[in-house]
Amino acid sequence: MNRRTFLQSIPVAALLPSLLQQEKIIANTLLSDPNELICKNKFDFALSLKLTERPINEVVIEIAKSFLGVNYAANTIEAPGKEHLIINLQKLDCVTFYENSLVLARCIKKNTMTFEDYKKELQFVRYRDGIIDKYPSRLHYTSDYFFDNEKKSVLKNVTKEIGGVPYKKKINFMSTHADSYLQLRENPEFVKMIAAQEAEMNKRTMYHISKSNVKKAASQINDGDILGITTTIEGLDCTHTGIAIWQNKKLHMIHAPFPGSKVQITKTSLWEYLMKIKKDAGIMVARVLEQKV
Repeated sequence: MNRRTFLQSIPVAALLPSLLQQEKIIANTLLSDPNELICKNKFDFALSLKLTERPINEVVIEIAKSFLGVNYAANTIEAPGKEHLIINLQKLDCVTFYENSLVLARCIKKNTMTFEDYKKELQFVRYRDGIIDKYPSRLHYTSDYFFDNEKKSVLKNVTKEIGGVPYKKKINFMSTHADSYLQLRENPEFVKMIAAQEAEMNKRTMYHISKSNVKKAASQINDGDILGITTTIEGLDCTHTGIAIWQNKKLHMIHAPFPGSKVQITKTSLWEYLMKIKKDAGIMVARVLEQKV
């Protein structure tokens, strides 16, 4: 029997899984942008687990866990020149870790799973009112990120309702430390714009759960909630971020901690983690919202 006769004798159904796998491999090799390939793999992963059918907080957790082991890199979206949408799924900092988990989850729940869909959603979440308009249009402060995305019905800041107390701080770190930011050093006019944004933030009443009370409030924090770690550092609202996850009946956090590390789950409970870091003051909690159809 020659090869053609042999292949003709095999039922098409038997060949289909192999052919589909080959087609998938070929399609993946055609993607020149490694970020696009990672994005595609995340969506394929979501489809394999039928994540579109699960609550969005569970989707956030599954995507967050799929990033475990990814290398940390600082300032992953900082660059000179005109402000534009920077994508880096290969290495993550604490913000881009939770942000990408959130954005991918929103795409999955909307069943809009192309790289273009991801980029549109990322811009919508990352920028004030979803519009890129110079460096100050990016949401730089965690509390402002939560505030703007609550207006866009992406998140709900639940800190106050789960036991938060007023967090009395004057936010001005960026405008008073302009030399620490490339774009502010190169564009002095941006400093005034950032200062005006900080002034608006200072009109709001912020809330946080002090770290000594996190253990008590833990039962009201859900898997997939976004956490902002508040700080004693003058002028700053938060210095770190992560995603809440329950393990062995204890509240932990998935996060990208520091240079030289990887995305990981805290070995201790969130409360124990916070108590070990002197500058940590407490937490803000933002709940990811299901999208209106």
